[in-house]
Amino acid sequence: MSWTDDRVETLKKMWGEGQSASQIAKELGGVTRNAVIGKVHRLGLSNRATTASPAKAEVKAKPAPKAEPKVKAKPVEEKPELKTEPAIAPKPAGLPARKQIIPAGQPLPPQPSANEISPEALAKVNEIEKKAKKIGLMELTERTCKWPVGDPATEDFWFCGLPVQQGKPYCEAHVGVAFQPMSARRDRRR
Repeated sequence: MSWTDDRVETLKKMWGEGQSASQIAKELGGVTRNAVIGKVHRLGLSNRATTASPAKAEVKAKPAPKAEPKVKAKPVEEKPELKTEPAIAPKPAGLPARKQIIPAGQPLPPQPSANEISPEALAKVNEIEKKAKKIGLMELTERTCKWPVGDPATEDFWFCGLPVQQGKPYCEAHVGVAFQPMSARRDRRR
């Protein structure tokens, strides 16, 4: 199907009358709703705020002008309001939690602290990190522990590098920290 001048004129006329893209597609035949929307955008036709036809829009009465108050009030000086954190709407009960996107430059929310991890697991990790191979990114393989240690922006950053546990990306000690049983996590929240 090609957009002939007649079809484009029909499209413009129907769009101006407030017809939907689906109605225009049905009238033209051989064209989809999305093709009509695409052509409307390419033609630069105005977006319509409402689906009411122009005739109905003209019928609406203009509101009466407001009377001027007899006493003029002193203008209130508006102070700009500074916001340091994005406003977060409360989530309705019963809906699953969604990940919050933090804008750049904003502080991160509190992260889980080390006291949420069992002391045995932490002790094991401390011992393992003393024995770690301390390898770089390019030395990682499917058989080396990929647990990152340190700040990636510094030269002191490294990966554990010990042999991984079967089917996991980390060694036994780091698996104990990374993969905790569901019941333990559920109990912490309460």
